[in-house]
Amino acid sequence: MRQAHPNDIATLVDLMNEFYAESDYELDRPLAEKAFADILADTRLGYVWIVDKNGKDVGYVVVTLRYGMEYGGSIACIDDLFVIPQSRNRGLSTAALLQVRDFCKSIGVRAITVEVGHSNGPAQTVYRRIGLAEVPGRQLLALALASPAHVV
Repeated sequence: MRQAHPNDIATLVDLMNEFYAESDYELDRPLAEKAFADILADTRLGYVWIVDKNGKDVGYVVVTLRYGMEYGGSIACIDDLFVIPQSRNRGLSTAALLQVRDFCKSIGVRAITVEVGHSNGPAQTVYRRIGLAEVPGRQLLALALASPAHVV
């Protein structure tokens, strides 16, 4: 896995498009390009990595950052984790998440969170492998103030 750079944006958007297509979402490519450009230009927002296997880009990870009063410091959110179907079940997602976890520790992040669908058992299994767990008694609520990068 390697840290992404601005010259990787086209590859990242292609991977994101493939990821979103799995959920039958149509990606707003210009919005996705801007989102990657923004985060790659400002590490206060987060970090992006490309998952590679034998020199081929096969996935990506996006981690965004926020401050959490509960932890008295930065909280990392695994915003996207995607590995192309033909490279799955080879430990790449787990290896990527372990690297993300170690990186987050190294920069002083106090907690890592992820939003995962109730019916997405494979993703839940991968996240649990690195120690993420459901928080009892909590539920994610959201209010979209702008259009997302996908159309259902």
